[in-house]
Amino acid sequence: MDIRPYAIAISDAELADLQSRLERTRWPAALGDDWERGTPVPYAQRLAEYWRTRYDWRAEEARLNRLPQVLAEVDGQPIHGLHVRSEEEAAVPLLLIHGYPSSFVEFAGIAPKLAERPGVTSGVGPAPAFHVVAPSIPGFGFSTPLTSHGWDIARTARAFDELMQALGYDRYAVFGEDVGAGISEQLCLDAGDRVLGSIAATDPGSIATQYTPPTDHLTDDEREHHERLKDARAEDFGYLALQTTRPLSVAYGLTDSPIAQATWIAEKFQEWTDPDRALPEEAVDLDALLTLITVSWFGRAGDGAANMLYEAAHAQVAWGRSHDRPQGIAAFGHEPLMRRILDPDGHLAFWSEHRHGGHFPAMEAPDELVGDLRAYFARLLAV
Repeated sequence: MDIRPYAIAISDAELADLQSRLERTRWPAALGDDWERGTPVPYAQRLAEYWRTRYDWRAEEARLNRLPQVLAEVDGQPIHGLHVRSEEEAAVPLLLIHGYPSSFVEFAGIAPKLAERPGVTSGVGPAPAFHVVAPSIPGFGFSTPLTSHGWDIARTARAFDELMQALGYDRYAVFGEDVGAGISEQLCLDAGDRVLGSIAATDPGSIATQYTPPTDHLTDDEREHHERLKDARAEDFGYLALQTTRPLSVAYGLTDSPIAQATWIAEKFQEWTDPDRALPEEAVDLDALLTLITVSWFGRAGDGAANMLYEAAHAQVAWGRSHDRPQGIAAFGHEPLMRRILDPDGHLAFWSEHRHGGHFPAMEAPDELVGDLRAYFARLLAV
């Protein structure tokens, strides 16, 4: 496999083009400040002004480039990501897999922390340091452009398994969130003993989708509450209906307009982060959010992300398969039904709950997520 070191180097011309497009944005009518119909125009205008006049891409580019990165070609597809090796001899290889609409950027803050010597024990054995690999899913971040159709969850899992082995990691741990949790599950099925164990992040929105596990065991009151959660989430699925049926229809706008890309992502940060935070920048650092958006813009990832959701929705699914890999969950956001639905029998190897946080825990609650990863894999290694 062709794997080489990588450094981000956006040209001055690309930066100037971004500035020009921001200055020439054609705005919809500003009819209010609420988020019910999407990112409100006044908020979008403030975000664009900050992005254009105060956000410093060069400083963010330099920050990202302080983290070791690789670019590989797997099955004909460019795959870019972080590869932060620990100085600890006994460090555990750890594959971090983001969800929608994220990228490797989400893990830039926690990767160095995970690679450090912990300095504390978990109570069941020494907490491990990690060799961190955080690739962007094909079509996301700088794992672009997509070179073919067919990059669904199963093909992505195979590519990530090949990448880990090519980097020298015959056995490794896995963390995933959202669609990344699906890729983690696929790795447990297909890579078998090469996966030490997996842990998924979840939030209240995860139990209000069409993919929720069986709920026959819930009480009548719990079932009514679950239906209210699903009803509240129903109007949030417009993005999914469009991208799983006509991804190109949205890809043109996301590829051609930085404001379309920014508001598309910002709306999900408003909707899916901690509900106690009214605005995206109250849940995550604004510059970090804009870095994720800017990487998506320069990587032209709106197109690839839309197509990945289409592929996942139309892929053949092998229902009924099982595996013996240990699994854990780190739950963010207070919702008692999460464990009642996702781990009703307490069979998971690890469960941790945090009152705050949401869909993007590496950005919203980094210390809590790092603690969970150390505690879970320390427990597995102690067995």
